[in-house]
Amino acid sequence: MKLKQLSALCLAGTMLTASSIAMAWESEDGAHSTSASVALASDYVWRGYSQTDEDPAISGSFDYGHSSGLYAGVWASNVDFGDDASSEIDIYAGFSSEFGDSGIGYDVGILRYIYDSESYDWNEVYASLSYSYFSVGVAHSGSVYDSSEDGTYYSAGFDYDLPYDIAFSSGVGYYDYDSDVSDDDHTDYRIGISKEMIGFDFGLTYTGMDSDGEDAYGDLADDRVVISISKSM
Repeated sequence: MKLKQLSALCLAGTMLTASSIAMAWESEDGAHSTSASVALASDYVWRGYSQTDEDPAISGSFDYGHSSGLYAGVWASNVDFGDDASSEIDIYAGFSSEFGDSGIGYDVGILRYIYDSESYDWNEVYASLSYSYFSVGVAHSGSVYDSSEDGTYYSAGFDYDLPYDIAFSSGVGYYDYDSDVSDDDHTDYRIGISKEMIGFDFGLTYTGMDSDGEDAYGDLADDRVVISISKSM
């Protein structure tokens, strides 16, 4: 393990311990709220392939929400693409609510991916629907990976609460690229469980990609199990 990764994990462990004294905030009238999280994971897998060269990741987030459904936030993690980039920062804002009393929820927003020491920042717009245990979503960029080409990601998920307060989650995604971005579109999949214990969330997720994804990303797209521990506050 690289020294900087070991230092980051030690820092994250300290943050996870210290986070137990922090609480989410909400205004007296309930109109405004903030929350934060910090997480450690054995890998940072995004849409099927590793963003940390199969090394551990530390991530954190801070979010603001309004009772109207408006929200904004920032999320960050270490990355390793074999170049000068060492961190990813995602800034996002959107609106989420429900169609009347139908039980159908929706979420629309915009997200910007920012990488330090490199110049391939890019934007994405997203929308999703959810009902009961099911969800579907789409995310689109007119310059995916700062390529000036289109990329659209379609996803579907299924989440269910198992006995003993174990949460089950699964999903599949399909990336549709312009031919100038990639010769092949590809599919990724995941299935996992998580459980809250002693104030922390522990997760175990199996993830992988189809043969087109493996051709595009090599070993980074191999099937793998990701272990995580996180704390929300």
